[in-house]
Amino acid sequence: MAGNAANYQLARLQNCNAYSGNTCEFARPSMAQLVQTVEVPHTRAFWRERGPRWQPIVLAGLVIWLYAPILARLARQWWTDPNFSHGFFVPAFSLYVLWQNRDKLRAVDRAPSSWGLLLVLFSLGILTLGVFGAELFLSRISLVLLLAGMVIFLYGWPMLRATVFPLAFLVLMVPIPSIVLNQITFPLQIFASKLSAALLPLLGVPVLREGNVINLPAMPLEVADACSGIRSLLSLTCLAVMYGYLLEKRIGIRVLLALASIPIAVVANSFRIVGTGLLVQYWDPDKAEGFFHAFSGWLIFVVSLLMLFALHRLITTGERRKEEPL
Repeated sequence: MAGNAANYQLARLQNCNAYSGNTCEFARPSMAQLVQTVEVPHTRAFWRERGPRWQPIVLAGLVIWLYAPILARLARQWWTDPNFSHGFFVPAFSLYVLWQNRDKLRAVDRAPSSWGLLLVLFSLGILTLGVFGAELFLSRISLVLLLAGMVIFLYGWPMLRATVFPLAFLVLMVPIPSIVLNQITFPLQIFASKLSAALLPLLGVPVLREGNVINLPAMPLEVADACSGIRSLLSLTCLAVMYGYLLEKRIGIRVLLALASIPIAVVANSFRIVGTGLLVQYWDPDKAEGFFHAFSGWLIFVVSLLMLFALHRLITTGERRKEEPL
């Protein structure tokens, strides 16, 4: 618009100069006025398009300052609690997804919305409730809600839709509350005990199960919390989501792989208990603890990953066969 106005004024000047002896109806504009007419609106449009860069930087600094104690305690739990050691990989993978899609995110239309401010205030309320109520889960999950609210407030709903996966993936970095974790762990212990007690007699080992204790001729074998499979279940589910995102484009297959990781982890953990029972019965009861016990956990986890890869390969092979003409 500014360029058209300048061209129009120049055309009128030329028309006036074309007629000798006639006086123009307006004064000839100076070169500085023309430059200001052309350049200033363009510069303003540029800054409206880019937006102030200091806002995200200041808000990021405030978020880090506000959540520093919570994040430090969260990282300490990742380091000390083997059930949630996968938490280190979650924010790193979310940042990788954002970096991978940086060109697409730049092309997203920015339409800041005041609804994001409401979500920010709600997340701060959750944070306050979690801090004063000594509820770690609420104070940690409020960070995810706060980030989503900031995205809506600064960039709008289209940007939230473009970043919904890396933001939602951050939920996996938050440890499950203890009351919920105990409700999941005990059923897993019982299921693993039942399945192991059903398989061991088929391999020639008589057993007598009492709850989560499998009585073998050599010694009783207790399926403790660490042997419930919750550790491999959480880690395998996290890796299944990452694997599906990187190697599969279809959302339905991604969801299927994530859901399939649950029974795979549970069954693989039962095989680990069966292997421990065979080791106790036919080799040495002392081998049920120490190096062999820890090594069997890593071995079964690798087997679980291979089972997940095999399932994906089976699904893709079946889809290819359906697409081939008869």
